[in-house]
Amino acid sequence: MQKCLIIFVLILSFACTRKHDLKIVTNDIFPTELYGQCHASTIVEIRKGELLAAWFGGTHEGASDVTIWGAYFKNGKWTNPFFMASGFDADSVSIPCWNPVLFVSDAGRLFLFYKVGKNPREWWGMVKFSDDAGISWGNPVRLPDGVLGPIKNKPVSLANGTFLCPSSIETLDDRWIAHLELFSDDGQFLNKIELEHGDSIGAIQPSVLFHPQNKLQILCRSRQNRIAQSWSHDGGKTWEEMSLMEVQNPNSGTDAVTLKDGRHLLVYNPLLAGKDWWEGRHVLNLAISDNGLQWKDVYVLENQTSGEFSYPSIIQDSDGMVHITYTWQRKKIKHVILNPNEL
Repeated sequence: MQKCLIIFVLILSFACTRKHDLKIVTNDIFPTELYGQCHASTIVEIRKGELLAAWFGGTHEGASDVTIWGAYFKNGKWTNPFFMASGFDADSVSIPCWNPVLFVSDAGRLFLFYKVGKNPREWWGMVKFSDDAGISWGNPVRLPDGVLGPIKNKPVSLANGTFLCPSSIETLDDRWIAHLELFSDDGQFLNKIELEHGDSIGAIQPSVLFHPQNKLQILCRSRQNRIAQSWSHDGGKTWEEMSLMEVQNPNSGTDAVTLKDGRHLLVYNPLLAGKDWWEGRHVLNLAISDNGLQWKDVYVLENQTSGEFSYPSIIQDSDGMVHITYTWQRKKIKHVILNPNEL
């Protein structure tokens, strides 16, 4: 009896430790006292133990006063928000900014990619960079015509020193077309890689996963209530035709990352789309996969009866911890730190 009691206490202790270790901390990076709404966060590790996040904020999405903001995570706390970038047209009239994406290349250059324009069908790509981990920034530069940079999710570095930007366009005749853009490690655009969507799949906002034997996989937001995917067997040079996975998603942004141990994590809304664009965004889950094909939900970030919890960003830092940011009701951005060893 005493032996059984000891075993039970050990099991209970392990279970409690596992629960505590899994969700390390949840932070609010910034409130909306600075502006009416905030959305579309991105996060990157700029040096060991230090993170940088960015997002767009203003009266509301698409308003002319929407600009890019940022904050640093140091010593376990977020700094006050600071202004990072704004947008203007050819007549120097203020127009909205969209979807910032932060990335550090293998050369150590920190990039801030973002979009400027009246809407996603007419926007153009912008970039600015820092060579001192964000202490100082160069002037913003417009990307070449037809080049948008990473549209929502982070680029990934390839073995040859280049980096691959998951991108997409939304056309004036309402088509969704995902593609990839290749850049040198110092940020020079090299070429665009087209993707075959087939006859029925409209896909945008890819994220990139790594698999053995030089295989890559992209996961995309689609209009078909499921996540779309494509595979490359030559390190990203050519890609298979897009197909739909069994993973449900209500036409909402997702993000994914390949962990150092080879497993893959996906942050997504697991519901079906409703009549209005925000319906189906009130539940936000974290799923895991060994092969990129079968996914298992392992953590619930949000589970509400209504509201919007969306547009996640996910990375793994140099210590192995996983960081997720996402929009919370357009009022603030949530930051969650998880231990992947407990998943």
